[in-house]
Amino acid sequence: MSTENKTKINRLITQWTPGTPGVTSYLNASGFGRDLLVKYKNSGWLESFGRGAYIRSGDTVDWLGALYSLQQQLALTVHAGGKTALEMQGYAHYLPAKQQKVFLYGPQGLILPSWFTGDRFGVTLVLTRTNMLPPDRAQGFSEFKERGFSVRIAAPERAAMEMLHLVPRRVGFDEALLIMENLVTLRPDVVQKLLAACHSVKVKRLFLYMAERCAHPWVSKLDISKVDLGRGKRMIVPNGRYDAKYRITVPAGREEMPA
Repeated sequence: MSTENKTKINRLITQWTPGTPGVTSYLNASGFGRDLLVKYKNSGWLESFGRGAYIRSGDTVDWLGALYSLQQQLALTVHAGGKTALEMQGYAHYLPAKQQKVFLYGPQGLILPSWFTGDRFGVTLVLTRTNMLPPDRAQGFSEFKERGFSVRIAAPERAAMEMLHLVPRRVGFDEALLIMENLVTLRPDVVQKLLAACHSVKVKRLFLYMAERCAHPWVSKLDISKVDLGRGKRMIVPNGRYDAKYRITVPAGREEMPA
């Protein structure tokens, strides 16, 4: 191998973030053409990670490392949110020994590369494409550090609303309520801004219903008059009890909220 090629492969390996895949288009733009990448693969420096991505030989990549590459190399607007983000930040009702289902969120029209599949990581990836909340509202996100890199995830306030967006189809009402009970320390200013920006009447009503039912102290600091709760009724679950204050149908047996 020539000195130039040794220098180049050393630069590639040195700059590579362990535990993450390298996207082919990103590597190409960084000066590593397709032919050179194939050469590195044949020489044992790299391994194919499905169509359009490589990993360092012998490296182990999980869904977090792959998410890092989606965000940092492809600049895709996708993040871990909902139940997953709440679990990662310690708000789950109980923590599973191993994550089996990962909830990801992105805008409508988002397309993920073919190499990003749950089968590869041993988890079920649940991708929700929605414009319910703005993707660029900085206060609705936080950074989660994993080994030598970090990924963007939903902050607890945003994650709670994302979770409720999936009630009851993918997240049970009672499960969501149990998790909401843990959200004692939400920031009321962030909640206020997200409620004002949220486009889902169902989510806003359900969020406020559960927060009041849990008697969280931060609820008293919200100005509900500035939140558009829409018109008409919303059925959260069939054959349930109608809550007159928030005009939603919740599971039977839940006590009436104060008017």
